[in-house]
Amino acid sequence: MFSIKPFNTDKSAAIQQVIDSKTKPLGALGQLESLAKQLMLIQSQNCELATKTLIISQPTMLVFAADHGMAEHGISIAPSEVTRQMVLNFLHGGAAINCFCRSNNIAMKVIDAGINTPLTSAEKSISEHFIEQRLGAGINDTSTTRAMTSSQVQQGLLYGKKITTDIINQGCNILLLGEMGIGNTSAASAILSAYSQQDCEQCVGKGTGINSQQFSIKKHLVAQAVSRLDPEKIFTDPYYLLKELAGFEMVQMVGAILAAAEQGIAVLIDGFIVTSAALMAEKINPNVRDYLIFAHQSNEHAHQLMLTMLEAKPLLNLDLRLGEGTGAALALPLLKAAASFYNEMASFESAGVTV
Repeated sequence: MFSIKPFNTDKSAAIQQVIDSKTKPLGALGQLESLAKQLMLIQSQNCELATKTLIISQPTMLVFAADHGMAEHGISIAPSEVTRQMVLNFLHGGAAINCFCRSNNIAMKVIDAGINTPLTSAEKSISEHFIEQRLGAGINDTSTTRAMTSSQVQQGLLYGKKITTDIINQGCNILLLGEMGIGNTSAASAILSAYSQQDCEQCVGKGTGINSQQFSIKKHLVAQAVSRLDPEKIFTDPYYLLKELAGFEMVQMVGAILAAAEQGIAVLIDGFIVTSAALMAEKINPNVRDYLIFAHQSNEHAHQLMLTMLEAKPLLNLDLRLGEGTGAALALPLLKAAASFYNEMASFESAGVTV
């Protein structure tokens, strides 16, 4: 379904030379320098480096929404109905992610990957940027049974691939990912616990801010979900955890990440939920890792553990814990700044500066 070539680093030295020749001490722009290099390497994968221009073209945010059966145990500050209500809020332009996309000139699309109750025809018409590619009416309660079927996994990957291919064909070369789904931190926590082999005490957080009783129930349910798993399949079948634990929104994000890497564009990864999709995509094909840029470290301890597993160095640390893709949208200006210094900053030679 996906063919992702190993990352070609032949141009790495030439790109580093461009960065080092700028009018600054070596390494003085810190993480922006490694970011510019990564972006330039990504851009050079599918073409000859005939130009030294680093291009940021039509960055697009895809927000995938779906519901989770485990949420019916009351392990969030909000009931499952809020997933659908927030989708409508996105379409009306009233959420935090709408604000950040507008302020940073990011195109945004909202995808119903499997909320409990589909939108009506009138609600769908609110925005031309709504896309319906449902895998069902929310996943099963994973504390007692698998999240979805194998065919739903495969269809979800294809859905993610299709929408990513569509936006790339329209000129996008920076994909940003966000999500909405009451209960989806529980799914991400279970995925982390399974892959890291760490106790749920380390992998489950309070998410949106639940009370102590809810937190206790959440940890118990996540532990139950992980206890169902076949330990051997966790590391031998890369699609196994998608079927057993992932949400419909996560599966489609995995497909989007794999498709972006296949077509050679960068993916700006948001918080805990999107990072869990990135982790599963990396397990399917390790070659995706070079295309991933991690926007921020969220306030979830579990997210910090997951970033460590991926050897990721996030761009921001703002104590965020909202989701929606907000951290990715806030990090995009740093990518633009990296491109700006790479493209426009004078070299010592061109500026006549002697050191």
